Parts: sequence; structure tokens; C-alpha cells
Amino acid sequence: MVKVILDGVSKRFNGTSAVDKFNLEINDEEFMSILGPSGCGKTTLLRLIAGLEVPSNGDILIDGNSVLEVPIRERDIAMVFQRYSLYNHMTVYDNLAFPLKMRKVSEQDTKRRVKNAAELLGLDKLLDRKPGKLSGGEQQRVALGRAIVREPKVFLMDEPLTFLDPKLRTQMRVEIKTLQRRLGVTTIYVTHDQSEAMIMSDRIALLKNGVLQQVGTPDEIYEKPSNTFVAGFLGSPAINLLDCSYVEKGGKTFLDLEFFKLDITDQKDIMNKKRNGSELILGIRPEDISLAHEKSADTIESEVYVIEPLGSESNIIVKLPTYKAFKFGMHDVVNVKVNAGMNVKIGDKVRLKFNKHNIHIFKKSGEIIL
Repeated sequence: MVKVILDGVSKRFNGTSAVDKFNLEINDEEFMSILGPSGCGKTTLLRLIAGLEVPSNGDILIDGNSVLEVPIRERDIAMVFQRYSLYNHMTVYDNLAFPLKMRKVSEQDTKRRVKNAAELLGLDKLLDRKPGKLSGGEQQRVALGRAIVREPKVFLMDEPLTFLDPKLRTQMRVEIKTLQRRLGVTTIYVTHDQSEAMIMSDRIALLKNGVLQQVGTPDEIYEKPSNTFVAGFLGSPAINLLDCSYVEKGGKTFLDLEFFKLDITDQKDIMNKKRNGSELILGIRPEDISLAHEKSADTIESEVYVIEPLGSESNIIVKLPTYKAFKFGMHDVVNVKVNAGMNVKIGDKVRLKFNKHNIHIFKKSGEIIL
């Protein structure tokens, strides 16, 4: 069992907190993604685990033992960076063998490990080439191979697909995940790409400004976000976040969006238990808004502003009734995901219908209520 535990880990640089009281347990053989925007502390966390930085507070445990006093070379981890950092004057074989030679592994064992890694990664016919003669995808495989030959307890990967073109990125996502499952190595993967994290991860830890926002499976984080930041960070097109007011009238309960009232009487009890004010935020994803064919009390009259083709689907950006020219605030436009064949044009008047069974309701401060 190779678990990695971060227990109250903080890191400050010149008084500025890069990581703050971070708690996370990565399970044996798990693929855990550390996700967040640039500058949120993702790479700092990876460097702390690797031993390249020292925590200001807290502890880091690998396989049940604190590693704070353990030198980098003895932590039994392997790290793959954004840049391949290959030695251009060496062959692929020598690049793969280099970390083993540095650790004085026997020549026989080195040959065995390099051979196994090369076959696993489809590099066995490229061992005599130098990095300059390889494609970007092949170079990334060599970088991965150099980590694999170490046979570490933990893989650390810092945005390793950043410099690949979209097609290669897609291919390498599959290869890395397949490889990780086959090897059964606990893996911590840093990325700012929410699609990458959603596709590859067993679980995701989402950061903002060095603070952990939520941990869960991709489905859990997408379907049950803990706050508006999490809801807004995951999903493309982005979730719609609309200011609203909580209103009780005539025995019914509504979310009042000024231009529309959404009946949430069924959720009255939980709303009154959890809310701490009447000003709220309604969250609804583009796929949970549909275009209605007929006018009714639960539809919203609107106008098509922009159409973004997405292949088999399209994202329609729709002006709401409170739209004001050149002003794009929370109440002005919404994203609506529809089938690509739907016959709508810019300027068309349409009616929107919200699927109220799939809405999220947040406090004004951002925390989830429902």
C-alpha cells in the first residue's frame, strides 16, 4: 500500500502563502489530479512532495512514513516535467538508462528495466535515435520511460502534455492513464486543463489561491460542486450563474430573477434550513436549458446572440430580457447547449426552459445550498 498523505501542509514565500493548510490523502494506485488555474499552488504542492521545497508547516507521508527529513534521492518517487528535459547528445537508450546509472544500478538490471520500459511505451525500435530525431509524442514517451525505469513508489507529473498539439494530447492522455493502470503506481498529476483532469483522474483535488476547494471523483465535482468557483471551473461551456432572490408568496417558494420566477416550492424546507439571506445565486449548466416550442409561464423569452458550433452540438449564447448593449454581467446572457442540427439563427427570438431538477443554488458568498 503506497499512500501519499499531506497533513496540514502550508508553504509561504516571503510572507505570501502559496499553499495553505492543505489536507489530502492519495490512495494506493490512485490517479489523483491536482487541478486549478495558473498560480494557485499546484506545482508548489508537487515540489513539496518531491522534496524540491520544504513545507513551512505540516507533514508529508509516503507509505506511512514522514519524508520531511528524507533526501530527494531517497523518497522513491519519479517526476515528469512540462519540458521533456532530454539529453540531446544521448540516444534514447542512454536517456532511459541515465537515472539508473546515476544510482549505480547494475548493467544487467539497467538493460532489463530499459527494455521493459521501451516495449511498454513503443520505443523499442527507437533506442538508437537521439531526441532531435523524434516527434513530440515520442519525446514525451522517453520522458515517461525515464520515470518508469526507476520503478518508483509514486509518479509526480507536472503538466506533461502542455507542449503537445491537441491530437497528440488526446492520444497521450489515453496512453498515460492506460500505463498508470497497468503499472499500478500511485500517481499525482498537476494540470490547469479541466478536460484533462476529468478524463484521466480517479479523483480530482481542485485548488484556488493555495486553498483546497473540493476533492472527489470527476462526476462528484461536476454534479455536486461545493461552491461557485468549483461549479464555474468545471464544464465547457461554463455553467450559468444568475443572481436571484428567495421569495415566498401565496404558499409557494420562488427564485426571483427579475425577468422570471422559478418555482422551487419542493425545496422550501432545505432552503430555509441552509440559506442565511434572501440574495442567492442560481447555477444551471448549458445542457440543462432547452429551447421550448410554445410560450408558457415557465419559459423565458430571449434572443439568440451568438452561435458557437462544437461539432455534434452547438453552444447558443442567448440574451436575457435584462440585456443591455455592451454589458455582459451575470444577468445578461446564458449558454445553452443544443444539437448541432437545430435550426436557429442569430437574432431569432426563442424561449428557454430550465430543468429545475438539475439546478444548483448557492449563497451569495458562493457556498452551495442545494
